[in-house]
Parts: sequence; C-alpha cells; structure tokens
Amino acid sequence: MRPPNLQRLFLTGLLTLLPIWLTWVVVKFVFVLLSDTSRPLIGPLLNNLATTSPQALGWLNGQWVQTAIALIATVGVILLSGAMARRVVGQTVLRWFEAMIKRIPLASTIYGSARQLLDILQTKPDGTQRVVLVDFPHNQMKSIGFVTKVMREEGTGRELAAVYVPTTPNPTSGYLEIVPVELITPTDWTVDQAMSFIISGGAVSPSTIPFSAPAAGATADSERSS
Repeated sequence: MRPPNLQRLFLTGLLTLLPIWLTWVVVKFVFVLLSDTSRPLIGPLLNNLATTSPQALGWLNGQWVQTAIALIATVGVILLSGAMARRVVGQTVLRWFEAMIKRIPLASTIYGSARQLLDILQTKPDGTQRVVLVDFPHNQMKSIGFVTKVMREEGTGRELAAVYVPTTPNPTSGYLEIVPVELITPTDWTVDQAMSFIISGGAVSPSTIPFSAPAAGATADSERSS
C-alpha cells in the first residue's frame, strides 16, 4: 500500500473540520453577543445575591452561570418584545421610543436607516424582484444582491436600482451599487434562500439559477402583460 499523501490528508481534514469550525464561530458569536447584552445588568445582580448568602447562592458567582442566565434573559427580552410588538400597547411603546430616538441626531440616522432596511427586505419593490444577480467583477461573473430601492436617472428617466451586495459568510457587511434595471438578473429566490446561499458560501442552493439578464424585448413584453 502506498503511504498516504500528507497534502491530501490535510485537505481532507480541513474540508471535514471547516463546516464545524464555521458553525462554532457563528454560534459562539451569537451566544457571546446575546449574553454580553444582559451581562452588565445580570452580573451585579447575581453577585449581590451570592454575597448575601454565600453558602446557598455562592454558585451564582460562576462565570458560566452568569453567562447562561444573561443569555436566557436576552432571549426572553427578545421574545417579549416580539409579543408586545403584536399588541396595541407594544406598538404604542414602540412609537414613543421611535419619537424619542428621532430627537437624537446621530441615533436617529442609524436607527432610521436600519429600520428602513429591515422593512424593505420584508416587502417586494414595485415591478422588481427583491433578490437579484448583478455583474461583478465583469459580465461573466455574478453576485447576489438585494434591491432596496428603484429610482430614475435624471434627464433620461431610465430606471436604476439600488442593490445591496452582502459578503460571504457575513451578510451584515457588503457594499452598495446603483445598477440599471435592465442589467440586473431577477430571481425567484426569497430573502431567506439568498441568505442561506450567502452564509453557506453557495453550498446551500437550488439546482438551477438564472444567470443572464432578460433581453430588453422580453422585459418590455412582460411589463406590458403585467
């Protein structure tokens, strides 16, 4: 038997462990983010409880205990916020909070932009599919993008789409392109499908995908029929 090729073994091991490592990185990031959100409030509270009764409640000083309780508290707040947002009282509180945020210059810009982006991704723009493909870095290569707004070119009236192109595997970072509508390739993907495709590096995808932008004549015919 031939001895195993070290390079081949290394690549096989790397490809085997990479998905596990990526899963761990994402889960750890979410876990730490959620737990750190409540830790400034939960930590001192648990420390005070442990101090009042060291024998019975001393275990509350444990790092993993505080992390777990902080995580549970953050998830509880998120679930409670979701439940409240579906009720009249919660919507009233949210409007009051947004009115307060609008009075703070920098916070109003950040909150308003984030709120609009999330609202946009949940709706379909007029006459344009939300998830599209755009040419990058040339017309024989494509990138996944999300249409956030459709505008018109000054003077000519040509339709232009603002397309947010996220990066892999972290879709929260990316860049913005303004692309003529006739040059984008529409897809029938949902936002969730596109996110899975991006985060997985293309591993999670349908068996077929449109690649070429529709011809101008076909686009015009479809617009007339609609």
